[in-house]
Amino acid sequence: MNDSVEKRLEQYTAKRPQEVLIVTADIFGEIDQIAIFKGFSSSLMRATAFDPEIPVLPDDAKILAIDRVASPYNPQSPNYIQQGLTWNSIQSLLSEVGV
Repeated sequence: MNDSVEKRLEQYTAKRPQEVLIVTADIFGEIDQIAIFKGFSSSLMRATAFDPEIPVLPDDAKILAIDRVASPYNPQSPNYIQQGLTWNSIQSLLSEVGV
């Protein structure tokens, strides 16, 4: 698969619109949380560029955890499906949907 990490996660949520992925990552030495929903990514901790070609989650970011949350996402009371997934552990889910 030649797609970026972010694109693959976006494709996953486009195919599973009932889920939101919350990705905690170390991006250039700063921790960020990124919500990915219905094929789009947005930082929960800093400004997100208007240009969708500018990645929110660069490929060289270190993914610390991925949480699967039921949609609609309520930050005050998230309905977790799974928590603390790693990039390696989410591979089977990505394969299930063909991304």
